[in-house]
Amino acid sequence: MKETDALAEMFADAGARICFDEPMARLTTWRIGGPADILVEPVDVEQVRAAVSVAKQIDLPVFTVGRGSNLLVRDGGVRGMVIHLGDAFSRLEISGDRLRVQAGRAVMSAAFVAMRQGLSGLEFATLIPGSVGGAVTMNAGAHGGEIKDVLSTVTVLTQTHEVLTMPASELSFAYRHSKVPECGWIVLEAEFQLVPGDPEQMQEKVRAWGRKRQQTQPLSYPNCGSVFRNPPGDHAARLIEAAGLKGARVGQAAISDLHANFIVNLGEARATDVLALIQRAKDAVEAQFGVRLQTEVRVVGEDETRR
Repeated sequence: MKETDALAEMFADAGARICFDEPMARLTTWRIGGPADILVEPVDVEQVRAAVSVAKQIDLPVFTVGRGSNLLVRDGGVRGMVIHLGDAFSRLEISGDRLRVQAGRAVMSAAFVAMRQGLSGLEFATLIPGSVGGAVTMNAGAHGGEIKDVLSTVTVLTQTHEVLTMPASELSFAYRHSKVPECGWIVLEAEFQLVPGDPEQMQEKVRAWGRKRQQTQPLSYPNCGSVFRNPPGDHAARLIEAAGLKGARVGQAAISDLHANFIVNLGEARATDVLALIQRAKDAVEAQFGVRLQTEVRVVGEDETRR
């Protein structure tokens, strides 16, 4: 296509990486996913804006990915353009008790930097494997804390290609939800309002969480973190375990023996394997307890077409 040739030339000249039919498995913590038609890895805001603009001109859908920790890409891959905000999009600045971070940085990295500087509020995020952009988009949380508790402002690229900075109160935060996806925005940067804290006390709290995590989560296998949202007043892991599904397998995917809200990739798992386990867990929990589990993980892309 002339359009894709022009696209490749434009981004190559601008210093961004662009490739075609790129396996999404390398961009997800599950290590699962078919190819993206076009993958662009911009290095600044203007390149993000240019990518979105070009995609609109040639009628390509756009999907943005960061660390891929809450993402299942189907085996047929993603049609259109995937914009990957990675290490090149990870600048961090501290001004007083405010921490400003670009969307591609790992949120746990930002949290550890804050702790070393004696700033408290993001300790809960030291156990969250996603990017800052992803954490804002889904209002990520752990150990009683959520992004909405400390987020001051967010900078986004809108569908009309405007770069807007707005207060966190405008994102309509709820449990594992913000209005970012429904508005079609791309998170570019976040600013957190933190408070002074004792670095050693914070480190000790995080070390205790880390020890518990090592004992209760299947960290030796690729996974996406929690697959299901916790239903009100209960825990998805408890319900799945009570339904007798710990250790259940489909292909190379398995419900973890350590934590029933984790599905792990035992080696060569496919998205269809994971989706089958998700459905099995939903059906079993609903049949036994009358609770319909809701997925926390985002599922994107198309099923593989067999030739």
